Amino acid sequence: MPPFPAAVPNRYNSEIMVQRGYWMVNWFKEQFASAEVREAQRRGVAPEDLFDRMLQDTPAGNLGLILQPFWNPGVRNPGPEAKGAMIGFGDVHTRMHMYRAIIEGIAYALREAAGRLERRNGMKIRSLKVSGGGSQSDHVMQITADIFGLPAERPRTHETSGLGAAINAAVGAGFYPDHAAAQARMTHPGQRFEPNPEHGRLYDRLYREVYGKMYGRLAPLYRGIRRITRYPPLD
Repeated sequence: MPPFPAAVPNRYNSEIMVQRGYWMVNWFKEQFASAEVREAQRRGVAPEDLFDRMLQDTPAGNLGLILQPFWNPGVRNPGPEAKGAMIGFGDVHTRMHMYRAIIEGIAYALREAAGRLERRNGMKIRSLKVSGGGSQSDHVMQITADIFGLPAERPRTHETSGLGAAINAAVGAGFYPDHAAAQARMTHPGQRFEPNPEHGRLYDRLYREVYGKMYGRLAPLYRGIRRITRYPPLD
């Protein structure tokens, strides 16, 4: 997406969207996790809290089950023909591995997007700040750090969009002279997750040798599916 002006003067926001990214967790919950939903209701907790057991009980690299998270068509990269794919199934794989494939696949897509931002902006990304619902999971945070090969930090509050709006309001109302002063007082670092070198090497090979090649090789098939089925709808 084109960079757009930030609230801070002379700064810009670079953005790349993984369409329907962590929405896929909700998709998995609705389609495959009725047992966890019932158990969560009994305990009075969120079903996502129980999904961490699936990440804990499956290995890094997921025994080769890899997901391309394009359940929703893209605009440019991926294009409007994009569809989701999961490859590498074997008789060892269960729905737990499917869930891990979702989490790893989203992180692979974010890593690919980050690489495009680095090339476009001419700046190297050296650390990650991860917010939103997925950041509440220690396992998701660790997988993200391992796939990127970078430290991943979770802010003290995961609702960073709301926090950013509060910072803008505080500066605009004159409580602070500028955004730097407001950030110094209103933001606080949370837990930091360092990449596991062994897992990082495994993920790096899977990313470069498998995930990075998936879309280019599958895109012609996606276009064929679209021509034949007219889904996603043709313009």
